[in-house]
Amino acid sequence: MAGRRRWTTEEILDVAAELLRTSDAESFSVRKLAATLGTDSSSLYRHFRSKTELLRAVADRILLAAMDGYRPEGDWKQRITALALRVREAFGSQPQLAAVWGRYASGGAGSRLVVEEVLQALRESGLPDEEIPVRYHRIAVLIASLVASEAGSGTVTPEEREQGMELFRVMILGADPGHFPALAHFARDVRPLGADRAAAFEEILAAHLAQIEAAVRPVEI
Repeated sequence: MAGRRRWTTEEILDVAAELLRTSDAESFSVRKLAATLGTDSSSLYRHFRSKTELLRAVADRILLAAMDGYRPEGDWKQRITALALRVREAFGSQPQLAAVWGRYASGGAGSRLVVEEVLQALRESGLPDEEIPVRYHRIAVLIASLVASEAGSGTVTPEEREQGMELFRVMILGADPGHFPALAHFARDVRPLGADRAAAFEEILAAHLAQIEAAVRPVEI
C-alpha cells in the first residue's frame, strides 16, 4: 500500500490560504485543512505547532507578496505611504486574510521586511531614536486597522451589500428631526461606511504622517 503523500510547508500554506479565501479564521481548523489535503492533523503539526502559528504564516506570505519588487523611493512619508498602499492592495485581493493578519499578526520574513522599512523611513524623518518605536507602533496599528476594515467590506456579497444600503437609507432618511436634528440636517450628504474607503485610507494615513512631520519640524521664532 502506498503511503500518504508528504506535503511541503509551502504546499500546506497554499491550501490553507485557499480555504481562508472562502471562510474565516474562526471556522478554519487544522482538521479541516488536513481533510482537504487527504492527511491527518498530526502530520500538519510537524510543520506548525498550532493553528495560530499556521495562520500567522499564511498572513506573512501576503506581506512577502506586498514587498516583492518594492524599492524605497521619495521622502520618508512617500516611502511609508507606498508601503501601506502595497500592503492594502495585497490583502485586498485576499480579504479574509486581512482579518487574520489584524488578529494574529505575523512574525516571519514578510513582517520583518515591513517593519524594517517603516523604521528606516522614520529614521529619515528626523525623529529622535527614542520616539521611533512608539511612532512605528501607532503606524502599524493604523495600517492594520484600515486594511482589515476595508478588506472586510470586500467579503460582503452583493445581496448583503444592497440590504445594508437599504438599512442605511432607512436609518438616515427616516430619522425624526425632533430627536436627531443633526442627522436630519446632513441626511442627504452622509455616506455609508463602505463608501470611498480608498480615499479615506490615504487621507487618514496622510494626516497621521503630517502629525509626525509637525513634531519634528523646527519651531520658527
